Amino acid sequence: MRFGLASRALVAGFAAMLALTACGGSDSETTAAATGGAGGLEKTQLTIGALPIPDSAALYIANKRGFFAEEGLTVKIETIQGGAQAQQSLIGGTLDATQTNYVSAFLATAAGNKMKIISDLYQSTPDSFNLMVPKDSPIKTPADLKGKKIAVNSLKNIGTLAVTSVLKTHGLTADDVQFMEFPFPDMGGKLEQGVVDAAWMTEPHLTAAATKLGARKLADTMTGPTADFAIAGVIVTEEFANENPKTVAAFQRAVGKAQQIAASDRKAVEEILPTYTKIDAATAAVITLGAFPTSLDETRLQRVADLMVEQGYLKSPIEAKSLLPATAG
Repeated sequence: MRFGLASRALVAGFAAMLALTACGGSDSETTAAATGGAGGLEKTQLTIGALPIPDSAALYIANKRGFFAEEGLTVKIETIQGGAQAQQSLIGGTLDATQTNYVSAFLATAAGNKMKIISDLYQSTPDSFNLMVPKDSPIKTPADLKGKKIAVNSLKNIGTLAVTSVLKTHGLTADDVQFMEFPFPDMGGKLEQGVVDAAWMTEPHLTAAATKLGARKLADTMTGPTADFAIAGVIVTEEFANENPKTVAAFQRAVGKAQQIAASDRKAVEEILPTYTKIDAATAAVITLGAFPTSLDETRLQRVADLMVEQGYLKSPIEAKSLLPATAG
């Protein structure tokens, strides 16, 4: 009798185990679900959008050196074409997080799409974002741009914001010029063909335009109001941040380690760039790089929002603090 009861109990237990396996997938998945993921993380697999430019170097350093893995995260980095497209993927759920410039982040927030900035990535330095003109151009100062065509990578965004700041110091407004939208890789050709009179460029396109086309610098757009300007970071939706605080914190720790390396070791950045961009090793060694902040700074981010209000990009002020999650820092 006892043997029969024990046998039935064993069979029942085995059946229950099979049922759990069928419902929950693999043993590891079942364990992860029961414990909240590796190390208690709410989500362990992340898809991150990133542009193939120096701004995102820390994301690739963190992945290559295993910093994400150390935090229990498996990260897939997908190449994106631009911040606006990436934000739509973020809202749609095909991306968990994405690199974006801060102007885009504040514009999205103003449009009602609640975002959270979880990591800083890039900050301007002298000559990292310049206005370039053809070598034989009669334009000598930004004041000569009145009535001229200027290439930017995106209209009503960080490029036009920075250029307009320069124009203002030379007595011009955005209405005095015509901004035209072209991808960074196409700008050198547009300058050479005379399609535009000037182009707002960043690396590696600055160095390429200067060495291959003889283009010359007209102005550094990251001076005065935009000196040491916060350029780009990683954002998630507010919903994602609220539902995955431990995952966000783990991501921040991993990227933080990589930012420390990028900030203190240029060679590390030079080595990673050819692995995800079209920048070769020789070019990586000579281009002007921006800075890699090692913490989220509310004051620095607020400067972006305030300048956007001043130039009419935002109808009303936005507190940068409202875009920082509780785990930020």
